[in-house]
Amino acid sequence: MNIGADTGERHMRIADILRNKGTAVTTVPPQTTVRALLTVLAECNIGAVVVSPDGAAISGIVSERDVVRHLDRHGAPLLDRPVTEIMTDRVRTCGPDDHTSSLRADMTEHRIRHMPVVEDDRLVGIVSIGDVVKSEITELATERSHLVDYLQGKY
Repeated sequence: MNIGADTGERHMRIADILRNKGTAVTTVPPQTTVRALLTVLAECNIGAVVVSPDGAAISGIVSERDVVRHLDRHGAPLLDRPVTEIMTDRVRTCGPDDHTSSLRADMTEHRIRHMPVVEDDRLVGIVSIGDVVKSEITELATERSHLVDYLQGKY
């Protein structure tokens, strides 16, 4: 499900975020155990990974929160089960040309913290709600600076 581009006043795009943060995405294959997933999350210091058979197609996404919720229900035996048992398989995605304002709204409405970026049906990056908020704060600060300069006659 791609969220589509927004026609609002803000012009920051997802591609701008990826240009600053990079396009690397940590993925794990579907047969990865939950135990191995935890190692990947800890070693990479990240909160979610994309489940992918080849690093380009998306089978699902799994987060720390998914692990905690399922461990609470199923206990330690879950650690040796594949991540496919706890991942979200209906993954919302965005594209590089989508605007941060529409992505922020979508992530907030659906309580999503990490969203894969897809172009031509291939995984090309991932953005977090923190990335989106940071980019919008930066954009607002730049707009404010330009307005102050204008009001002070610097243009």
